[in-house]
Amino acid sequence: MTFPFHASLLQSGKPVSFGADLPEKVDLAIIGGGVLGVCTALFAARAGLSVLLLEKGRVAAEQSSRNWGWVRVQGRDVAEIPIALESQTHWQALDAELQGRLGLRQIGVTYLARSDKDMAGYEDWIARAQPHGVSSTTMGRAAVQELLGQPEGNWVGGLHTPTDLKAEPWVAVPELARLAQEAGALIREGCAVRALDFEAGRVTGVVTEAGRVQAGKVVLAGGSWSSLFLRRHGVTIPQLSVRSTVVATQPLPQVLATAAVDDRLAMRPRADGGYTLAPAAFGELFAGPDLMRHIHRYLPLALTGEFDVHLRPPAPKHYPDAFGTKRNWAEDARSPFEDLRILDPKPNARKVAEITRRFAEIYPQVGAVEPHAAWAGMIDVLPDVVPVVDHVKQLPGLIVATGMCGHGFGIGPAFGRILADMAQGKPVGHDLSRFSMGRFSDGSRLRPGPNL
Repeated sequence: MTFPFHASLLQSGKPVSFGADLPEKVDLAIIGGGVLGVCTALFAARAGLSVLLLEKGRVAAEQSSRNWGWVRVQGRDVAEIPIALESQTHWQALDAELQGRLGLRQIGVTYLARSDKDMAGYEDWIARAQPHGVSSTTMGRAAVQELLGQPEGNWVGGLHTPTDLKAEPWVAVPELARLAQEAGALIREGCAVRALDFEAGRVTGVVTEAGRVQAGKVVLAGGSWSSLFLRRHGVTIPQLSVRSTVVATQPLPQVLATAAVDDRLAMRPRADGGYTLAPAAFGELFAGPDLMRHIHRYLPLALTGEFDVHLRPPAPKHYPDAFGTKRNWAEDARSPFEDLRILDPKPNARKVAEITRRFAEIYPQVGAVEPHAAWAGMIDVLPDVVPVVDHVKQLPGLIVATGMCGHGFGIGPAFGRILADMAQGKPVGHDLSRFSMGRFSDGSRLRPGPNL
């Protein structure tokens, strides 16, 4: 069974294309054209910095256009909540500026509980989150049934955050890139960064396949490719990537007006009249050298039984963690980032069939549910399920933001603002100690974030 790749929709009609000439020098060079890189470019350019954003493939062609589209505070690690709240403010302001073109809507997010134990976990999260002013509440079965349009479900209750939002990823991120370009940022697609440039032990720019560019600071926001790039420069982080499958249905009766997820199925209404569906926490981990190197760090998380991750055969050719992918290369030689311009995993056809069937069982009133499109993305993860956002001490002048663990789309605008301020040496307004790189090497015991 095959399905059309969703990002082809992004490239049909009027294509998204950014082909700026390379300047000799900029204040800030950004590696990676996903939501983090694009939002960093936007806020840095608006702050008056000269900015160059470099993307090896196409803007938003990887996980930033393949996610569920949720812009949520609900269920986040407590350290992320203030940043997620800020991000929602940015989303709303940017959508208003773009006259609604981000597909942003306040639809709320609901986590569904099958047991009293689930409800107790939700109550615990609310107790820790309430000091930050979240709108989240728990609700019983009757309220859940009413909110979800009377589905056929056996949930005992749920956790609901009415102020949470959704946007349409494959539309929103390119729109934000155009906004960054209008603010003065230079954006170059199809131009891989092969390496960092150094002078006297400090990062002073980037070496691209099209030439060198001097930069006062460099931000690495390479998603699943970040650890491979860092490793080439002698820096190791325990980042892996898991495959996640997503489905867009054909237009259907609008019986569900909120985003909702239980232990098997995530679902939300789409702007085109269909629904985006995904198999909840299900992920697939391809075998590779990084997995072998870091598996001991992930075992405590795996042993909790809270994550539905399945080991798969070795990663396909040219994937970041494939056995044949180069870990070291010369600056004047072709890099792994040129060997695979867009990381485009195939969706799991069995899961596509399963989740469309599951949605039809929950909402029999909608009739037959057919996939209009199905796709997969590689989610960059870290063993404690929170990202790294930090200066790289071993490589002065470099800032890294990676391992968003599936949270990057919604929280991207706020972390973009934070990264832009970090590049300028300004206070960022949030405590980032939870996201330090040092937590993986200083002997600290890792504290997994909530599996919510």
